Amino acid sequence: MADTAATHPEGEDASATRRDFLYLLTGATTVVGAASLIWPLIDNMNPSADVLALASIEVDLSAVEEGMAITAKWRGKPVFIRHRTAEEIKEAEDVDLASLRDPQPDSARVQQPQWLVMIGICTHLGCVPLGQQATDPKGSFNGWFCPCHGSEYDTSGRIRRGPAPTNLLVPDYAFVDDTTLRIG
Repeated sequence: MADTAATHPEGEDASATRRDFLYLLTGATTVVGAASLIWPLIDNMNPSADVLALASIEVDLSAVEEGMAITAKWRGKPVFIRHRTAEEIKEAEDVDLASLRDPQPDSARVQQPQWLVMIGICTHLGCVPLGQQATDPKGSFNGWFCPCHGSEYDTSGRIRRGPAPTNLLVPDYAFVDDTTLRIG
């Protein structure tokens, strides 16, 4: 038998090689077929183009004078941007951190002291605090006041009184130049 297999080109060795090739071909076809079925499902989970377009926004700050505040919309959330006065900056820096529920120095919340950028959603139940308009009540700490449950924030957006557990959140942002801010 050994002589037949060795001399005959279509013996045992040839059929084993052919069988191995067919196993590999079947396995590769199965993997490619499964990947081509699964990929559209995975790709469908990626954010859509309209969501990606809102992933970052640029805000022109040239018209925002000292003491003014504007609200931008980013990812469906209000972003409070305040051009703080020297008095507001000093007030925020002079706070005793031990007296804060969520202690965070003002310098950790801002990149440039005159510009405060934060998400304008109360950390208690998701209300939008008042304080962006000149006529809005700003609470006892001259910052923002949430009328729903009485949370009061200071000029750095830190919780000072009321049920809110944490400070107003600061989004990722960067200054593109002196008058342009990129959020996200």
